Amino acid sequence: MAAPGILSTCSKLHSRFLDGLAPRDLERILAAAKHRRYLANSVIVNQGNPADHLFLLTKGRARFFLITPEGQKIILHWLIPGEILGGAALLHKSSVYFVSTEAVKETSILAWDRATIRGLVARYPVLLENTLFTASEYLAWYVAAHVALISQSARQRLAHVLVSLAQSIGVNVPGGVEIDVTNEELASTANITPFTASHLLSEWQSNRAVEKRRGKVLLRSPERLFLHVV
Repeated sequence: MAAPGILSTCSKLHSRFLDGLAPRDLERILAAAKHRRYLANSVIVNQGNPADHLFLLTKGRARFFLITPEGQKIILHWLIPGEILGGAALLHKSSVYFVSTEAVKETSILAWDRATIRGLVARYPVLLENTLFTASEYLAWYVAAHVALISQSARQRLAHVLVSLAQSIGVNVPGGVEIDVTNEELASTANITPFTASHLLSEWQSNRAVEKRRGKVLLRSPERLFLHVV
């Protein structure tokens, strides 16, 4: 059962998954979950494993990633508190997790096992509607990423990744928005080489669009990222 403190925290958490629920129903749903914590860089779920739980991120940060048959790790999408993962657990037929998920920093989640969450969805259909809306957002993200890969330059893709990350996981600090991300992670997300990412970041630092820091990037002037795009 979720602890009272978790119930209080989650009742104030903005989560699309929990939209449209009456307070008493929300309390019942949260109380049916188990609280879990993950250290930074630990894996929450592995691609290909049975999708036996649905998770709601309540604190910290996580991200989807994929390991290719050649062993390459591809970063797909960052997750912030309020987002869910493991939606395949809602399917009528047993399925597997399509991608892996890892904690980027110390992370807290609520977890419902498959039988429990499917029972709750049957009782509260709005949960399924909210999950389908989230799935549609992920599909829209995938379409946009695929279009960018075949129609945009490396410069444009990296610029859009920086702006997107600034909006989703960035922290406002003096001088701009600080993003907790490495060159290698940016390269993976933008589908470019680490060398290209480093070269572009150096160029943008020269025109004061960004400031590179150890394991972080300070986005100072988003509009300058798009200067001289070809």
